[in-house]
Amino acid sequence: MPEVDALVVFLRERAVGAVLADVELASFAVLKTFDPPVSALAGLQVTGVHRHGKFVDLDVDGLHLVIHLAKAGWLRWSDNLTDKRLKMGAGPLAARVRLDHGDGPHVGFDVTEAGTRKGLALYAVRDPQDVPGIAALGPDPLAEGFSVAPLLEGRRMQVKRFLRDQKIVAGIGNAYSDEILHAAKLSPFALASELDAEEVGRLDAAIASVLAEAMAEAHGKPASELKDSKRSRMRVHGRAGEVCPVCGDTVAEVVFADSSLQYCPTCQTGGKPLKDRSTSKFLK
Repeated sequence: MPEVDALVVFLRERAVGAVLADVELASFAVLKTFDPPVSALAGLQVTGVHRHGKFVDLDVDGLHLVIHLAKAGWLRWSDNLTDKRLKMGAGPLAARVRLDHGDGPHVGFDVTEAGTRKGLALYAVRDPQDVPGIAALGPDPLAEGFSVAPLLEGRRMQVKRFLRDQKIVAGIGNAYSDEILHAAKLSPFALASELDAEEVGRLDAAIASVLAEAMAEAHGKPASELKDSKRSRMRVHGRAGEVCPVCGDTVAEVVFADSSLQYCPTCQTGGKPLKDRSTSKFLK
């Protein structure tokens, strides 16, 4: 989410005021809506760019182009887009958004997705709430007064899964949930409903501090640098086998079918390694 928030600011500075000239698709599957047609956006002015959880929302004179980048998607900005149109099946390219400022060549961005597991999605809608994923979002952890305490009640689920569930808390996801739990000194497998008041306080403080630090680091960077910057800041996520920067223990890992988590045994689990007790429900 911090990188998506920084990406929204990056796009807002460059896209607002421009006319959306065209949305080109390199995959029919990436567009999840049909009414209004994506062609209805052409010729309208971009009046705002907003974030909903991890969704990017371009307000195009009352219509909305919403982008969900999923796990492996990103935006690649260009100040001088090629005149060549995208072809279907153009490798990692999923779509191209052309913008016209009226004083030179088209600017805009390509929407890309690496790998073979395709989750990236575009929506053309009249209201962002028409996107099912946005309508179902839980509260934003950056909102004033946010606390996990009321959300934890009755949640007999692992706290890692609790933080990842977009319907409970919007925008944290896999990487930052690892970082938050490390900062809070909590096991990823601890039951959310069984955290005591002191643990809940640590979790609230960790959410606020980890996200605030990430937001401060991400904002102001160009879109092309945001992902690498994120990876370089991680203390445990993606660092299995490396040294924990807090205690010096070796960062450990639990691997699932299509995901993984990283944690520090000394900081988070009393020195005990976690066994793979995953279920398909955990991964959703």
